[in-house]
Amino acid sequence: METISNKRESQPAGVQQGAKEKHKSAVRELIETVLLTALVFFAIRLVVQNYQVEGHSMDPTVHNGEFVVVLKAIYWFQHPQTGDIIVLQDPQDPNRDFIKRVIGVPGDTVAVHNGYVYLNGKRLNEPYILQHPRYTVPPTKVPAGDYWVLGDNRNNSNDSHIWGFLPQSEVIGKAWLVYWPPSRWEFIPHAHYTISTVPPGK
Repeated sequence: METISNKRESQPAGVQQGAKEKHKSAVRELIETVLLTALVFFAIRLVVQNYQVEGHSMDPTVHNGEFVVVLKAIYWFQHPQTGDIIVLQDPQDPNRDFIKRVIGVPGDTVAVHNGYVYLNGKRLNEPYILQHPRYTVPPTKVPAGDYWVLGDNRNNSNDSHIWGFLPQSEVIGKAWLVYWPPSRWEFIPHAHYTISTVPPGK
């Protein structure tokens, strides 16, 4: 007569050792996978990063609530250029980040008067701004290692006309792409300035 027992037959030592080795191997592979994933994540964050726009200082170019992709590594190989839209650390509060447009680079002279921005004595043609600025900035030369940045919503922007020069060390990266909401998906346009023929002061 056949009988059934709930007692397990003892396994040979070699089988037990093999099971332990498989378990150790699985744990090691899991740890390696987690570490590799973390390494890839942080490597990507060094190169690109996503940000959500808060506020209206860049209307009508970039809007409140939109998500943008920022290229952080691009400025490892080149300096910010006039017309670039960048994400930067607030020089007055390191816990905040802003998005602004580069107006002046080192060596440029920037001025604002009569509702227009002047770069090196020439009035900029800026079709992208929301309103003409109602403030005045006397001719100001941008020193080495600094930038002059303004929001496209000139009269509702905390920018260089309030706190002055932006150190290059505070530049995070170049805003490249709006990816959310889907209806606003687009590459962010960067200005290639044309100089107005209108004489300064007009």
